[in-house]
Amino acid sequence: MKIHKTSIIDSTADIHDSVEIGPFCIIGKNVKIGPNSILHANVQILDCSIIGENNIIHQGAIIGGDPQDLKFEGEKTHVEIGNNNVIREYCTINRGTKYHGKTVVGNNCLLMAYVHLANDCIVGDKVILANAVQVAGHVTIGYHVTIGGITGIHQFCKVGDHSFVGACRVILRDIPPYILATGDPLKYSGINTVGLRRRGFDSELRHSIKEAYKTLYLSNYNISQAVKVIKGKNPSDEIKSILKFIEHSERGII
Repeated sequence: MKIHKTSIIDSTADIHDSVEIGPFCIIGKNVKIGPNSILHANVQILDCSIIGENNIIHQGAIIGGDPQDLKFEGEKTHVEIGNNNVIREYCTINRGTKYHGKTVVGNNCLLMAYVHLANDCIVGDKVILANAVQVAGHVTIGYHVTIGGITGIHQFCKVGDHSFVGACRVILRDIPPYILATGDPLKYSGINTVGLRRRGFDSELRHSIKEAYKTLYLSNYNISQAVKVIKGKNPSDEIKSILKFIEHSERGII
């Protein structure tokens, strides 16, 4: 284990021998850090946080700080970070509240500088949050999502799998899967064609997703009517996932 002499490590922390910890880091009580993770200078991993394998955490990041939720009463909660993530400078990831108990980041994610994840957020695998994305509490971000820099996300919003949100946006409602969301106010701007192609969605499947969204956004149907029409067309699993997302949306979709 390579730990700089200026860092402070609580005696209850469970740190793998292969971990590297740079100058002036603080590791709190009952923290767990998995193999081959690297902490650069001035990183704080606070009480009960769980960090997986092969993570790189850059200068000034703070993981596991108290929630900025006025209902928080000091209950025992934590942050859970998966494997193979890069967390850049000055990111802040607050721990959960009694609502969910933890804030979670999956595997193979990139959180660029100054990203904030508030309490009880759930971030899936292969997510990219560009510089200064600000995520309020209880937000769920799906698999393989990209969100442009300086975008804010309202609490309790959901962002669907394989979606792409442009920079400098405000997300006030849910973002369905597979779409490109841009504009002010934020709106559907087509499917995420480039992302889907890169991830192996063939032309036929991309076309079927596009046709479903044409029915949803570009027809004269309201949302309920469009869902009914799409259901009647023997939808694929991918289309069913869109319908399920819409039906379970609590804030409504863009």
